[in-house]
Amino acid sequence: MFHSFFLDAKWRIWAWCGSILILISTWYKVQLDVQVNEWFGSFYDSIQDALSNPGTVTSEMLLGHLWDFGKISLIFILVAVFLEFFVRHYVFRWRTAMQNYYTQYWPLVRGTEGASQRVQEDTMRFAQIVERLGISLLRSLLTLIAFQPLLWELSKKVKEVPLIGEVDHVLIYLAIISAIFGTVILAMVGIKLPGLEFNNQKAEAALRKELVLGEDDSSRAKPQTVAELFQSVRLNYLTMYRHYLYFDLVKQSYLQFSSVMPYIMLTPTIVAGAITLGVLQQILRAFSKVEGSLHYLVYSWSTIVELISVYKRLKAFEQKIYDSKLAKTSLNTI
Repeated sequence: MFHSFFLDAKWRIWAWCGSILILISTWYKVQLDVQVNEWFGSFYDSIQDALSNPGTVTSEMLLGHLWDFGKISLIFILVAVFLEFFVRHYVFRWRTAMQNYYTQYWPLVRGTEGASQRVQEDTMRFAQIVERLGISLLRSLLTLIAFQPLLWELSKKVKEVPLIGEVDHVLIYLAIISAIFGTVILAMVGIKLPGLEFNNQKAEAALRKELVLGEDDSSRAKPQTVAELFQSVRLNYLTMYRHYLYFDLVKQSYLQFSSVMPYIMLTPTIVAGAITLGVLQQILRAFSKVEGSLHYLVYSWSTIVELISVYKRLKAFEQKIYDSKLAKTSLNTI
């Protein structure tokens, strides 16, 4: 999966230079996001001044703020569109590298269960999932690096929180504790999901194989056989749906609570009038960025489960290739 793209000389430029370009572009997007966070402070402070002291803020001043936002947004859009375009090409070339690697050993592994699916569908799914998860992970890490110092400084303005009292830089600790708690809870609740997803893919592959064989062989894909295979698929899905029911309940409950938690923590500061509206917006946005970055596993758990299933299938397929090559080498030696 990895060596066919990152270690093959044919794909080395795309693999490594492309990865560096994606890293730089993502980092630049995060820096633009930091500029937007600073803009929120000055913009909402101007709004507060305009509402509290009529006549102190002119229309030109507010329109100037919006113009500044427009310039940042334009650059952000151009970078985001370019990055999405490039990543799609990058991921498709990764899939091509895997496809080429597997097909050159096709005579050795064509008899493997679901071989055609692994070469065609699993490589496609692996590339697509890695695109979603990889870019999301990279963005989360870079966002955390960029916004953590900002939230650290903004936390100095929060002198007291409910139940705890005065704690220096409390918002940083709160974001970290909240994210760790959510990740651990969801990992425990969803511990069975990867295995269920893997079993589900095996059942789907068996049904698909029988139907494909039935296209050319009238003795295959009989109604009773298809019904039995589909019953296996059905039971797997129903089991998986039951487990996702309580997993989603815990996940959504946690996310809803975490969305209002910063307001609860900031209540004494807001009531005391210790910060302006602009600073409040900066704190809330910086907190959501830091906590959201730390929530990577929370948001991505379902997709990670799918990736684990695909990875296990491709890993087993590659092991079959390795074993077949080893057996062939042993025979040639004899």
